[in-house]
Amino acid sequence: MAQRKLGLTAEQRVALIRNQVTNLIWYGRIETTEARAKEVRRAAERLITLAVNECDNNVEATKQTHNDKGQIVTLTVSNDKSSKLAARRVMLSYLYELKDVRKKDEDKADYKERTEGIKYPVVEKLMRVYGPKFKKRNEEKKCVGGYTRIYKLGPRRGDAAEMCLIEII
Repeated sequence: MAQRKLGLTAEQRVALIRNQVTNLIWYGRIETTEARAKEVRRAAERLITLAVNECDNNVEATKQTHNDKGQIVTLTVSNDKSSKLAARRVMLSYLYELKDVRKKDEDKADYKERTEGIKYPVVEKLMRVYGPKFKKRNEEKKCVGGYTRIYKLGPRRGDAAEMCLIEII
């Protein structure tokens, strides 16, 4: 299937689409031109479909470790199955890494506690928020796909390019 060239070289085009898909997943909506929005939609729908298919593939495992006093402690850990791990790696190879920002009323300790254990926030948002949300929607409506929506905003001042708002539903 052919893709739009967007007036850019291949490397620039791939970087642009990756950046916009990352921002769409992180922020939920972005404003861009119509041609770019259609390309972003293709890539974002593929990643969201991957998250929907793999969001529940976990395995419960028990670990036995020694604590500070030398006692044996049994822990139950939830690990990813191999297919979910492969899906995470596909997402990591495509999406850019964004750092979670501190909220205005949040102090440093609260921020550290909230972000502890989350190494890749964009992938975690995709797997923990969008995957289960759209999986539930797909089961209720008996449909797949259609995770994004494009609104036309009108021509841009200056070059009259058709502007759009693309959002995750």
